[in-house]
Amino acid sequence: MSAAGTKTFAAVDLGASSGRVMAGRVGPDTLRLTEAHRFPNRPVHLPEGLRWDILGLYGGVLDGLRAAGPVDSLGIDSWAVDYGLLAADGSLLGNPVHYRDRRTEGVPEQVWATVPPDDLYRATGIQYAPFNTLYQLVAAQGTPQLAAARYLLLIPDLIAYWLTGEQGTELTNASTTQLIDPRSGDWNRPLADRLGIDLALFAPLRRPGDPAGTLLPAVQERTGLPGPVPVTAVGSHDTASAVAAVPAGRRERFAYLCTGTWSLAGLELDAPVTTRTSRAANFTNELGVDGTVRFLRNIMGLWLLQECMRTWELTDVTPLLAEAARIPALRYVVDAAAPDFLAPGNMPGRIAAACRAAGGPVPDSPGEITRCVLDSLALAHRRAIREAQHLADREVDVVHLVGGGARNALLCQLTADACGVPVVAGPAEAAALGNVLVQARAHGLPGDLAATRELISRTQPLTRYEPSGDPTAWEAAARRTEDARPLPA
Repeated sequence: MSAAGTKTFAAVDLGASSGRVMAGRVGPDTLRLTEAHRFPNRPVHLPEGLRWDILGLYGGVLDGLRAAGPVDSLGIDSWAVDYGLLAADGSLLGNPVHYRDRRTEGVPEQVWATVPPDDLYRATGIQYAPFNTLYQLVAAQGTPQLAAARYLLLIPDLIAYWLTGEQGTELTNASTTQLIDPRSGDWNRPLADRLGIDLALFAPLRRPGDPAGTLLPAVQERTGLPGPVPVTAVGSHDTASAVAAVPAGRRERFAYLCTGTWSLAGLELDAPVTTRTSRAANFTNELGVDGTVRFLRNIMGLWLLQECMRTWELTDVTPLLAEAARIPALRYVVDAAAPDFLAPGNMPGRIAAACRAAGGPVPDSPGEITRCVLDSLALAHRRAIREAQHLADREVDVVHLVGGGARNALLCQLTADACGVPVVAGPAEAAALGNVLVQARAHGLPGDLAATRELISRTQPLTRYEPSGDPTAWEAAARRTEDARPLPA
């Protein structure tokens, strides 16, 4: 068990390509994170569409908890928007649909015919994305599964239900459904009624730090954990946990970049921004830890490079980054946020086609395509952070880059060069750290959000990148990629 003055917490952190269970040791001046178990997250193509292997993920969670050993609590975070449907007896009605499934094609236009885009944005503050839960539920209307469903649980809440037998809907993740009023922090019932969405399917709302049950005896037996083991609600949207772990100072004017499969670029605010110009810029207002608002834009992120590597059948990114570093900057650029890059399959070909369509040079080798991806991501980061400052009337002096991209030194330096302000990279395991620290606060660690961030800055390795190079080159490249993407009128 934990040494005197410290406690141990398990963070179940489920990403779009892998899951892991991390053990965090926390005390007043201690914060150590150890990976107990990592397991793949491989979506499955079925005749009816793309599905998550949720049973495989749950098995990985159980194996990870066994490997973590005795803990004082555990918390669960994952990607957003997707859900499982349960029958009246609590049994799962099929594998959850993957957000990259094509079932929502044409659905946003159906929704806008009932609720115009401006009204929808004012009501929820959520950006347009075709995979939002709201569109998924409208797409599912009339299906046998939805007709048979009595309960709906978002992915981390589904895992928590299997572990504890108790149902709840954690608020930071619920805010991504496009069914929450960001001002009240409660369901927007008039909106749901207009669209025929039954909010009674959702379990009662929980907030980060709330109790979420205790491990069932059968789960304790399977994991070997001595009980009782409480489950604590955390920022169950992994971005909410990651932003909670941004090591910003109390008076620091900062933007954040949560980088991984996606890049989430934005600001932490006290209130949502739901203006028409904010909607036109496709910024979202998701709820965060301690009543904060995550004002951000979704960018495709390192998904672009991950998909290229899958096509090339490569697993080691190091040689690609070394080759990319030798290629001149900004020769090949695309709009990294373009919807053409959302679906899987032949990403190198689609990137080359986008360069060709823009009338610029076309990358050919893996190194050239990798450089195109990284330059394009840096430009997308630049654009999102500058627009966020304008829309929220908030200046920033530093960008905190957290998540897996913090290990990519070339991407970090390019982002500093593009944004023209320093980038502080780290921690790479931000989502797991945020998960652990919310649990720690709920179980006796004193301090507010700023205090937990200070603990991270004292205990975790961080790297600072100063901007370099020619700013005018980035301005010229930005003009090549910043043609407005079509949004609903």
